[in-house]
Amino acid sequence: MTTSLVALTFIGDRAEFRRALGASTVHDFYNWLALLIFFPIELIWHPLEHISGTLTNALYGTDWLPNPAHFNFIRAATRPVERGVIHATSHVSSTLGPLFTIVIGAVLVLVAVRYLGKLLKLLMVGRARDILIKAVGRNAYLAMASGMAVTVVTQSSTITTSVLVPFAGAGILTPAQVYPVVVGSNLGTTFTVVFAAFAGVGQDAKIGLQTAFVHLIYNLFAIFVIYVIPLLRPVPLFCAENLARIASEHRWVLAVYLGTVFIALPALVIVLVGVL
Repeated sequence: MTTSLVALTFIGDRAEFRRALGASTVHDFYNWLALLIFFPIELIWHPLEHISGTLTNALYGTDWLPNPAHFNFIRAATRPVERGVIHATSHVSSTLGPLFTIVIGAVLVLVAVRYLGKLLKLLMVGRARDILIKAVGRNAYLAMASGMAVTVVTQSSTITTSVLVPFAGAGILTPAQVYPVVVGSNLGTTFTVVFAAFAGVGQDAKIGLQTAFVHLIYNLFAIFVIYVIPLLRPVPLFCAENLARIASEHRWVLAVYLGTVFIALPALVIVLVGVL
């Protein structure tokens, strides 16, 4: 949802908004397609459960992977701001405090990314633009590896994908060039989770490790089925670009999309799980 909110900062220019929204929602449609394919398969045959269980039984108790907490420089850099916001909202009630924190964080993200987009228009010209396109736009699998690497380092796929949206809005990258980067960022999150799971202790550590392996295997399968096999590869991009085209002409469509996908559907699932 964060990337879609970032795309909203370009709403003043229809062409920029269309490019930014197309780049931001290709991630959503990729994830939805993966869910529609693998969730029914898992319910019927449980391949993720079986494969992750085998890996967990073989590797549980080893400590040859590093703990990501030891090299999370993003967390170290943002810790002072985090503590400042917590201190500033400490006198507020426990109900309103977290809400204020969320609102402040969302505003800061949108403002920062909006100004980043303006700077990119000034900086990404000539040689700098050529270098960026060479790293991301020339080879899809190199772009995927770049997205994975950046996500492993920053430990946040949101950072990777959100930074790309201004590039797309400014016309430096196309949604098609952003697509493999966000696929790689999906895979990058799984390595961080697996690293953290190996560092876990306690009676639930084994369950945590298996859950991390489920995340990893699921994303590997998704890349192979949706991206490597050409048949389904265009589907997320087609859906994202068409949503962007419609939303750029009718802005209310984006509000309906965000409300349905990120609020109504999750709420419906929670209610159904509670009932069943």
